[in-house]
Amino acid sequence: MERVIYNFDSLPLRHSATTAPKRRSIYRARRVPEPRIGIIYNPRSHRNQGQDLACAGADSVMVAQPRTRDEIAHALAGFARDGIDFLVINGGDGTVRDVLTMGQAVFADRWPAIAVLPKGKTNALNVDLGAPADWSLEGAIAAYASGRRLVRRPLTVSRDGEQSPAMLGFIFGAGAFTLGIEAGQDAHSLGFFNSLAVGATSAWGVLQGLFGSDRNKWRRGTQMELRFLPSGTPVPRSAHGNPARRSVMLASTLERMPMGIELFGQPRPGLKLAVLDHPRRRVLAALPAILMGWRPGWLAKAGLHQLDAEALAVDVDEPVILDGEAFPPGRYRVGQGPELTFISA
Repeated sequence: MERVIYNFDSLPLRHSATTAPKRRSIYRARRVPEPRIGIIYNPRSHRNQGQDLACAGADSVMVAQPRTRDEIAHALAGFARDGIDFLVINGGDGTVRDVLTMGQAVFADRWPAIAVLPKGKTNALNVDLGAPADWSLEGAIAAYASGRRLVRRPLTVSRDGEQSPAMLGFIFGAGAFTLGIEAGQDAHSLGFFNSLAVGATSAWGVLQGLFGSDRNKWRRGTQMELRFLPSGTPVPRSAHGNPARRSVMLASTLERMPMGIELFGQPRPGLKLAVLDHPRRRVLAALPAILMGWRPGWLAKAGLHQLDAEALAVDVDEPVILDGEAFPPGRYRVGQGPELTFISA
């Protein structure tokens, strides 16, 4: 994440280059013997810097190197016109978020099969999909015919009052999670990436919570209101801390998290929610064991909630994070997007 806050109004309101197909409730990308392949290559991704794109240049392979979201939209529209069967995203989680977001108006629910090459600083989606950390373009293309196919639904994140399309991503968070992402940038500068960066920043946050005072920014929490949708029922809250504030809120549709942590409890599909009301030292001291699967009966009463939801309404007065980038405070709706078919080795 660059140390800026992105606005939803930077997204095009519509893409006129193509018309979105009619939506269907369930669609599975079919396997064809000779797929047409479109590649979105992000030259700014961490592991792409200074490297050339390794591509044979076959007639069935089209490559785009967009640098803006507008350019991503135009590239995807061109791929759709050419009838691609397989979309390869060469970049990290932020690149995936932007490609999926801009692809909504192009593909709707009729997406091609997708592979993600883990070329960013963090690649949480690839951890969930089980793709090799050193996966190459040639390996992804070979996996189209023989690799595993997994279905995932990204989060949809929209901000009240914005006319822009919803963002599609996989990890949405607020509170100390925003601080953790900022700390993660410092970890990157020290050479920590992927799961190692997650571990380093998580450990730092726990230490701040254990030994800081309630004036510490890691302990004071963020004012936020959380409600389940469509019912509008408030998300459960313990009696600990300021009732108007929560320490951490995280939502995701990923099933496996980096380092094998069970942030949301047992791995399962769907939209999952983890909320820490207040960083009580008892909870923080037990957090390593909890993240490895320990489920003591006192968790919810102590202020740590691991829940399932169809959708969420989030009203927060500090920036939120979607796949590594910060977005402004405000009222958000977090739901679930189309079912996408991902290819993995």
